[in-house]
Amino acid sequence: MAHIREGDSLPVMGYVTSLFVRKMVAAAGPDVDAAALLTQAGLAPDDPWDPKLMVPDMRYYDLLETVADKIDATDLPIRVGASMRCDEYGALGLAWKAAPKLYGSLARVERYARLWTSVVEYELRDDPRGVLFILHRDGPRRLGMRLSNEATLASAVSLARQVCPVPFAPLEVQIRHAAPANTAYHEEYFGCPVRFEAELGALLISPDALAQPNILGDEGISRYLVSHLDRELSEVATEPALMVEAKDAIAQALSEGTPKMADIARSLGYSARSFHRRLSEHGLSFQTLAEDTRRELAEGLLRDERHSLAEIAFLTGFAEQSSFTRAFKRWVGKTPASYRKDRLTP
Repeated sequence: MAHIREGDSLPVMGYVTSLFVRKMVAAAGPDVDAAALLTQAGLAPDDPWDPKLMVPDMRYYDLLETVADKIDATDLPIRVGASMRCDEYGALGLAWKAAPKLYGSLARVERYARLWTSVVEYELRDDPRGVLFILHRDGPRRLGMRLSNEATLASAVSLARQVCPVPFAPLEVQIRHAAPANTAYHEEYFGCPVRFEAELGALLISPDALAQPNILGDEGISRYLVSHLDRELSEVATEPALMVEAKDAIAQALSEGTPKMADIARSLGYSARSFHRRLSEHGLSFQTLAEDTRRELAEGLLRDERHSLAEIAFLTGFAEQSSFTRAFKRWVGKTPASYRKDRLTP
């Protein structure tokens, strides 16, 4: 019987807020099928925008790469970053506006970004010229991640410009990946030198800019919002462990077919009702979690040539390889064999 070999690890799944996904699709314009892209990401096209609803990071990167196949996406992350508004970030956006100074706004993101994503961490680091606002995101610098990182840096500048009483521009933007063919959009938007192939992904911000009082800064409101965010963060912090445990249990059960929620809940020590409630609090359903686990497991196994397609079909819960092929093509728009060839070709 096929099995995952000792020492193998399951792909680690991260999440980003669906707000970013919907913004990217909306900005891509009429040359893409917006409804199909949102469906590909696991979102219902006609549902209201819900920033607390999460999307797997790999699915987000796949979507961005699909968009880049249809249009010239060079300026897409800049346009999306520029479109972000403080109010769209809920309590975190309000805390950004209410912080007394810009440095305090950035410190809020450094501490509370986990409310919006599990794949990015931020760091404020002193530099001889000011302070670096650093974006940490692990993993290969695939196109989808590169576009996402550029949008993230652009959004931080957009939010800073919304609260700063004087025109704001960083001293320098540092981006880890190679430059696109045309960097004019980046330089015009950021208003400063943009250095690609840098050691960090970061904004270098001057002491004068950091010390600027925010237009709507309010100490009292800021303290209240920070208290609220602390409560939210304490609740979110308990969820990743449950997600990891649930995904592991689902992955191990897939070789016996599609697992049932009651069985997975029982294996984790929950009642079906309690398990369903906890998933709902994280913006997930069991069906979505099982589908995401199956897809992520398949993608990870396809990147390892030791596993045959028939074996991967079995390990991901399909009785026949043809069923696996149809499902995988629905997930990512290509067959398992094509996906493997693309990922393994230097």
